[in-house]
Amino acid sequence: MSVHIDITGLRRERIIAVTSPLAELGMALHTLSEPGHHPGLQAWATGVTAGLDLHLADRMCEADFLWRTTFSDLFLPYAGIPGRSALPGATLAEDLDLLDKLSDEQFVDAALEFTCVPSYGAPGPAALTDADTGRRALELAAARGPRQLLFSERLLTDPPSTRAWLRQFLEDCDEAFFADTWSRLSHQLAADVRHKTDLLRHKGLAEAMTSVSSSVRLDEAAGRIVVDKLGEGRTATVDGGLLLVPTSLGRPHLMVLHRYGWQPTLHYPVSSPELVPPPSVEQLTLRMAALSHPVRMRMCRSLARSAFTTGELARTHGMSAPEVSRHLSALKKAGLLLTRRRGRYVLHQLDVAAVARLGSDFLEGILR
Repeated sequence: MSVHIDITGLRRERIIAVTSPLAELGMALHTLSEPGHHPGLQAWATGVTAGLDLHLADRMCEADFLWRTTFSDLFLPYAGIPGRSALPGATLAEDLDLLDKLSDEQFVDAALEFTCVPSYGAPGPAALTDADTGRRALELAAARGPRQLLFSERLLTDPPSTRAWLRQFLEDCDEAFFADTWSRLSHQLAADVRHKTDLLRHKGLAEAMTSVSSSVRLDEAAGRIVVDKLGEGRTATVDGGLLLVPTSLGRPHLMVLHRYGWQPTLHYPVSSPELVPPPSVEQLTLRMAALSHPVRMRMCRSLARSAFTTGELARTHGMSAPEVSRHLSALKKAGLLLTRRRGRYVLHQLDVAAVARLGSDFLEGILR
């Protein structure tokens, strides 16, 4: 499973790494709503939450479906500007001005992304102008609670006032906590943008994509960028470009904006180099399957304590050597086995560190 970005005919100068205050504010709101997704930021989230005005905290709940579930495309509005060449603003105010430039239909469809998504990757009826689509959106919103239903009703009946409410809310968040946060984070993001730009200029797209994430690769033969995610999606740069937008608050989320008609955008987390890159979805599946077998689970109990030869495992578990070899092969293919030679014997041992990471790897894989 993966998201594919067709880059056929894309010129290098149309691939742009750039910071976005609004995108980072969106991720800040997500982190405050779902601190469990970001264990490394819980101290920051706790500090901000403790200092929030109660009225602002209550307003934060009114439209939290725009950022709690994942991350609304409204926080990347420049991608929806006609011409597919707009860039984020240098300030939050400039980004919010770009948000104001989206049509009401674009704004409503992006805001209802998590309750009405059948046409996300393809042209389809707009919830604001198609009665059936709008009615379906309200039905789905009702199933998610009265707050989401109320906001969705306001959105469909009076888009201008709802847009004004959202802009004012985001400006109030900036005054309350985000301006300070952005002043501390923007330098790191700007440094990453310079690094990506330098890689694109001197090393090429393949190396730049690897630098974005080990889950992103360039398939030159097919003319596409492939993002390893637990989901499917397709988009194309066509006559537009590709935006690379870094986030300091976003790990482990690697977002790919692939909304139909919008400029493809990679919203990726900036972090220090990892000693061990996260496994691909395929590797993660192999590891979960390898450990789920009851015989291999019993073998892992032995292998976690010491190194064994195939013959020793066969005697310990009352199995034939070929049977043991098949189970060891499955563990090795999944990257969970350490093997070393001692004279004419081959010793196998469980990679305890890899198994210990499996919980966090699984969580990162499904949140990516």
